[in-house]
Amino acid sequence: MIHVREHAILPLMNDRTLLRVCGVLFCALAVSNFAKFLEFDAHQGFMLFGMRQHGTPNLVYGWLFGLYLLIYGIGVLQMRAYALSMGRFYAGYVILNLMLFTIRMPAEAFARPIFGLVYIIVAVGVSSGVVSLLARNRASLM
Repeated sequence: MIHVREHAILPLMNDRTLLRVCGVLFCALAVSNFAKFLEFDAHQGFMLFGMRQHGTPNLVYGWLFGLYLLIYGIGVLQMRAYALSMGRFYAGYVILNLMLFTIRMPAEAFARPIFGLVYIIVAVGVSSGVVSLLARNRASLM
């Protein structure tokens, strides 16, 4: 059974609709990771444990995490049980990666503080929020 929120910020969206939107966003993020190896600018590249990757590692890790996010996004869209475990891992990775980024690359991390703060809120909020929604709707997962 999909829960409908009565007193939420988005009262017109039920959990299933919100999960669909997030599933599509994770698939789009996967496409972005697949393209990380193109490195259009020096501040692009896959971020692994707080360090920006370049060259072959950027290609390999970008594609591996892109594939992970694609499988996860499809799992969220299709309400698959495996998506909950993948989401827990990903939410933990996001938090760890952000913490290590501020420690290992402080000049870049604090260069645009407003952007950084918004990015942290969105990244942690979405990755953890999807896990919360999946857990709340565990009975509906296939």
